[in-house]
Amino acid sequence: MQMQEVDEFRSFLRKKGKKNHVADGLIKRCSIFEGFLHDKQMHSMDVASKEDIQAFFDSIRDRRVDVNNCLRAISLYYGFKSKPELSAMASKLRKQRLLSARKPFALRDFRGVTPEHVNRLASVGVKNAEQMLAVGKTQVDRQRLSEKTGIPVEAVLELVKLADLSRIEGVKSIRARLYYDAGVDTVEKMAKWNPDELRAYLVCFVRKTGFEGIAPLPKEAKFTVAMARKMPKTVEY
Repeated sequence: MQMQEVDEFRSFLRKKGKKNHVADGLIKRCSIFEGFLHDKQMHSMDVASKEDIQAFFDSIRDRRVDVNNCLRAISLYYGFKSKPELSAMASKLRKQRLLSARKPFALRDFRGVTPEHVNRLASVGVKNAEQMLAVGKTQVDRQRLSEKTGIPVEAVLELVKLADLSRIEGVKSIRARLYYDAGVDTVEKMAKWNPDELRAYLVCFVRKTGFEGIAPLPKEAKFTVAMARKMPKTVEY
């Protein structure tokens, strides 16, 4: 970037609420992408394509580079340049990387699960939510797992439903248990709720049952329902 463009981009970032040191860091990370383009005999970021962003991501994903912030910087830069497709491409890659980096949620960390059941599942190699979903997708799968481990099929189904709910960002130990106990026990059921009505229902549920936890705040309820509506169905009930 030329100095004038750097100053304009910095001004754009400030309007976005970025502090000076954050803006400087983002500009520096854009220069990494710019260096990659120069190595490909391209003269500036303005002539880059979605394929170039993908190629850049592929070239740094396994290196000691702050990949997430590089992609964040690129997304902001193309927002500044009014190139929404390129901005969205960088943002998409960043989200994919963040999701892939998440550590699978351990079954033992769900609130209210039976330790003996968790141990029996671990003995057959099922230790986390992802593995639980893989072996419990269908009724036949769950019956086979029950017979293999000696765990009641109802308990297997409970763990599958908790694992299913945990696919939603922010829904893990306590939240998954709250939704399960309240009967909102699958992603499909969650997707059918109006966020405000869901929150009101859960506030009432917590008050009536004495559940050790609080209902989601309005913003969280809205986010959770929105996420559920976007998710593909992975389990047959």
